[in-house]
Amino acid sequence: NGHTGAVWCVDADWDTRHVLTGSADNSCRLWDCETGKQLALVKTSSAVRTCGFDFGGNIIMFSTDKQMGYQCFVSFFDLRDPSQIENNEPYMKIPCSDSKITSAVWGPLGEFIIAGHENGELNQFSAKVREQLSNIKEHTKQINDIQTSRDMTMFITASKDNTAKLFDCTTLEHLKTFRTERPVNSAALSPIFDHVVLGGGQEAMDVTTTSTRIGKFEARFFHLAFEEEFGRVKGHFGPINSVAFHPDGKSYSSGGEDGYVRIHYFDPQYFEFEFEA
Repeated sequence: NGHTGAVWCVDADWDTRHVLTGSADNSCRLWDCETGKQLALVKTSSAVRTCGFDFGGNIIMFSTDKQMGYQCFVSFFDLRDPSQIENNEPYMKIPCSDSKITSAVWGPLGEFIIAGHENGELNQFSAKVREQLSNIKEHTKQINDIQTSRDMTMFITASKDNTAKLFDCTTLEHLKTFRTERPVNSAALSPIFDHVVLGGGQEAMDVTTTSTRIGKFEARFFHLAFEEEFGRVKGHFGPINSVAFHPDGKSYSSGGEDGYVRIHYFDPQYFEFEFEA
């Protein structure tokens, strides 16, 4: 317990000692994973939409929403300097005037963060100096999710424009596109194969008027290189909001609007087929 509003984002550090949460109650909080004790509280002017630890676990970033007359900001705190949290003074704060950030992840080596926006833009914001490093717009609608590959060389985006796209982490070069007929809420890259899983479905408000067959609530698998769909997994009876591969690549999980988290273990044939191919 602690937050008094919806929790929009959560991230654990690399050794799972601390967890960071951002909420609609206008706060970002740091917790002890083992005991659940709150270690730090940062109050903001608007809802915290995204948050994350850098790989070393020493620097945190979070972004706030553009609402109630307040601008969208990305803030960076160094946890090794307790005065930054105590005084609510980040070592760096970057404004995003045009469109609010809807998803963000750290790039390789903690040099920058990659942010997706409500208008479909992608940005790199430096974690060292107060500047935007690059900006592209390959999506036409809101970016719902960003996830990196295991080696941090690539990342995949999921968008309301019915596509997921693969990019180079450093250059933001657009590499691949995976197309569907419904908004994509989440996308993940397999850590062991050239496979992508997408989750989505139509808008939650429209679900009650549609049968599960028409709603497209399956998790969909695409080949990373060929951009071709090769499998679907049914089960959810509402849109899928998030998908993630297990670090060993032998299973994946999906969380849906229906209130279920489903953990799927791949059949032995899945691995035999891929290795033969």
